[in-house]
Amino acid sequence: MSKMLSEFKAFAIRGNVIDLAVGVIIGGAFGKIVASFINDVVMPPIGLALGGVDFKNLKVLLKAGTTEGEKVIEPVYLSYGAFINTVVEFVIVAFVIFLAVKTINAMKKKEEAAPKPPAADIQLLTEIRDLLKK
Repeated sequence: MSKMLSEFKAFAIRGNVIDLAVGVIIGGAFGKIVASFINDVVMPPIGLALGGVDFKNLKVLLKAGTTEGEKVIEPVYLSYGAFINTVVEFVIVAFVIFLAVKTINAMKKKEEAAPKPPAADIQLLTEIRDLLKK
């Protein structure tokens, strides 16, 4: 049991697991920000431009609600407006991730293209060579 506990501890403390956990938490918070941005900033002007349409309320009635004695059966809707909001939200998140990956890749290319300083032993050998030439 203690071996399994120590293996789990080594796994959980490893940098990649912690980085992943932080990424998931930040991603969840970013998703809420994007959802609010879509619902509260992007879609209202689009709905206004389309004649005052509120996308959240766009739906098609598939089956009307009924009451059978004391039993109430709720109506069934196809909420395509909520789906439109989700698609726009996805496109924005995908675009932001694309920009982030593109920026990271550009920074990596700059690091790879930058001349690397000579290693200490190479520099030492170069100095010895120069001294021997004198």
